[in-house]
Amino acid sequence: MIRDKILEIIEDAGEKPYWRLLNKKEYLTEIKKKVLEEAKELNQAKTKKETISEMVDIQELIDVLSLKLGLKKARVKKLQRMKNKKRGGFEKKLFLMKTETKPGK
Repeated sequence: MIRDKILEIIEDAGEKPYWRLLNKKEYLTEIKKKVLEEAKELNQAKTKKETISEMVDIQELIDVLSLKLGLKKARVKKLQRMKNKKRGGFEKKLFLMKTETKPGK
């Protein structure tokens, strides 16, 4: 999956791109794959600028996915608040190392 202007950029560089349009099912699948690709790049980012750039890419993909699923930003925010209330957020910097079963459980 590529950004909309990449074909022009390739052609302007004197190369010939070979491409096709994705159907709706493929599109959703490829958006999810692209989120993983961008998340890997985010994990490898070394600078603040690189980190922000990858965050922007991921947010754009999430926005597209939300739009295609008919999920409005207000609904996403509401679902985030509900999940945060139930399970908490990520602000406390907690890291789970392992769990053990308590005796008698």
